[in-house]
Amino acid sequence: MSLLNNIFRQLIFIILLSPLPAFSQIPKGKVIEKQKHSSSILGYDVNYSVYLPADYEVSERSYPVVYLLHGYTDNETAWVQFGEVDRTADKAIANGEIPPMIIIMPDAGVTFYINDHKGEEKWEDMFIEEFIPSIEKKFRIRAKKEFRGVAGLSMGGYGSAVLAMKNPDMFVAAAPFSAAFFPSEDFAKMPKENYDRTFAKLFGEGLEGEDRINDHFKANSPFEIAKNNTQEIKKVKWYIDCGDDDFLYKGNDQMHSLLRDLEVKHEYRVRDGAHTWTYWRTHIIEGLKFIGQSFHR
Repeated sequence: MSLLNNIFRQLIFIILLSPLPAFSQIPKGKVIEKQKHSSSILGYDVNYSVYLPADYEVSERSYPVVYLLHGYTDNETAWVQFGEVDRTADKAIANGEIPPMIIIMPDAGVTFYINDHKGEEKWEDMFIEEFIPSIEKKFRIRAKKEFRGVAGLSMGGYGSAVLAMKNPDMFVAAAPFSAAFFPSEDFAKMPKENYDRTFAKLFGEGLEGEDRINDHFKANSPFEIAKNNTQEIKKVKWYIDCGDDDFLYKGNDQMHSLLRDLEVKHEYRVRDGAHTWTYWRTHIIEGLKFIGQSFHR
């Protein structure tokens, strides 16, 4: 019996000292930061970060792409630094929840991803006309609508919606999170301090009340675009997500209601949480899954 006990102890000792099998280790993708796009439209360099899936360096294939947009006052590093989207993507790809994909994270400052009303800072034009073509030549990306998605949080949620609505032939799917959707009546009533600090440069200085609902605002309002171009936005697959304690819940609820009234197919999720990185870090996987499924034929 003592001999069997000794053998058993030796086997346990060997098992404990043995390295974990390779299949238990999640292959890690690569994050490349401090990349620059020199923009002739903007007249300055646009910084961006890139996530490349684990097999990018060893394969010759081309990949679908998601353009992932940051929120107000953040930059191109936020989704990795605070959102840990690289870890989320690594795990989801390894588990077969999403296809291997490239994620591009550009810096948009506080532009809300649109052109300003004076035409002095044309961020949207830069993104559509320069940035996407340049990026999709630099990396092995399947440069077609059916393999291109866009997502973002807060200001980036607004940006992902507006960019997809105004360019429905470029994006197969959009996933706005906690989007800065402001119905016209709320935008008109916004406290002057908030408007002047955040939106005056975009839509017009010194405006109050109904004067804020000008042509430039309407051209960049997801509500107005949806109502005026319903058939076009139906070309995009939509996923909208907002926490039940988020201060932007009203606009997201109203966008959901409007899309239902317009019979625009979409997924809408309200979860427990607020306007925090904990919420976005936890739930971005659902947006990536939705976009990843949209890549499938």
